[in-house]
Amino acid sequence: MPFPPDAEPMQLPRSETSVLVSASLLQISVPAYSKKETQAMDRNGFLCTRRLFLRRASAAGVLGTAALFTPGIFAEELALTPRQTEGPFYPDRLPLDTDNDLLIVNDATTPAVGTVTHLNGRILNRRGEPVRNAVVEIWQVDANGIYLHSSDPREPKRDNNFQGFGRFETGSKGEYYFRTIKPIPYVPRTAGHVHFKVRVKGQEPFTTQCYVKGAPGNERDFVLNAIRDPKARESVIVDFRPMENSRIGELSARFDIVLGFTPGA
Repeated sequence: MPFPPDAEPMQLPRSETSVLVSASLLQISVPAYSKKETQAMDRNGFLCTRRLFLRRASAAGVLGTAALFTPGIFAEELALTPRQTEGPFYPDRLPLDTDNDLLIVNDATTPAVGTVTHLNGRILNRRGEPVRNAVVEIWQVDANGIYLHSSDPREPKRDNNFQGFGRFETGSKGEYYFRTIKPIPYVPRTAGHVHFKVRVKGQEPFTTQCYVKGAPGNERDFVLNAIRDPKARESVIVDFRPMENSRIGELSARFDIVLGFTPGA
């Protein structure tokens, strides 16, 4: 199930004079599993096939219209998402599959190891307007703490069922969606994180990272704590919430990214 019916959006960082957005604007309704889909699950309740995942995501309105958004609802400018380092492990070779489902490579039947996480959000400009046709890329370590990169010394032991990298192009509402695993820490990073790169035509790529709220390693992570402003630092720490009624302990997380430019301006 791509999203729980009662999913609430992460509160955006705002200036003091900004207007709050009603969570009801971003509600997502998810249809129940059909008998055929239930039969397609393995014994752990995992949707095995990529085709089934993509069809259900589309039916739930995830692919193309994941959330309703009204441009201009913000009275003032939003606080910008802080830039962070790309790091040394942006893939030096792309996987065979680069879509937004990192758990299944092509039409394989064996999923990646890790806690299934539905990661979604919107790309906005500082006025709160959605940025369409932005290419959102993510990459992260697998459940063994290994990147998809030849410079990672443990790369030969990487989980080959984990895609490690994915892309999604935003629609008119600026939304993106990935199915991945909960990020974990690894040496020398003490905080689990997901790398983001946002590409918008005519602009320099924007890179940042998102982190797990409440993770014990957050306080010691040198990259996260390089963000000196407490509010800016808090804006990249995301609540990974258990999905209600999930039989396999899935999580849902929302990370909205606010860019400091207006596309086409």
